[in-house]
Amino acid sequence: MPSYDVYDLDKSSVGSVEINSDLLEYPIKEHLLHTVVTWQLARSRSGTASTKTRGEVRGGGAKPWKQKNMGRARHGSIRSPLWRKGGVTFGPKPRDWSFNIPKKIRRQALKGALSIKHGDGKILVIKEFNLSRIETKQIEEFLRKFELDDALILLSQENENLELSARNIKSVKVLKVEGLNVYDVLRFDSLVITEDAIQRLEEVYKN
Repeated sequence: MPSYDVYDLDKSSVGSVEINSDLLEYPIKEHLLHTVVTWQLARSRSGTASTKTRGEVRGGGAKPWKQKNMGRARHGSIRSPLWRKGGVTFGPKPRDWSFNIPKKIRRQALKGALSIKHGDGKILVIKEFNLSRIETKQIEEFLRKFELDDALILLSQENENLELSARNIKSVKVLKVEGLNVYDVLRFDSLVITEDAIQRLEEVYKN
């Protein structure tokens, strides 16, 4: 099984930990990664864009002028799409962009994404994030000390001080193991995992 050094926040090695090879040495199937990322992005689309057709805009009940002998083009309603403030032709309507994929596929893609990070040497194991107070500066210092451009931080349980300290940094995202997803694993360059989160990760994705 792959072995990783465990560091504290001062970048001192405090031990090592082994991670199940089923999570970090899983076959990488790019088509599954693409499918799952597309599925995630589709689910996040609001689908609330809406326009009114000529039958929904207000007014336009009467013919604006008679058909002939006016020296003007023929019109039947001022709410025609040809008119200002008229209806919209083929405009967007609320819709659901989401689709379903099997849970098995999502799990395989996630293991593949974790295996990519392992292969690239982009996984860092931290003993714990024991922050005494809420302060963004502490997270910035952590990134500088470990030379990280950005990071997805994975926890086994809620850590309010860490979550609130990191929320204003666009290059950092904090997730619990249960919220781990393919899109975020691939989007961030580095994956930072606390030691207790590894155990929880193996429990959740043991099959």
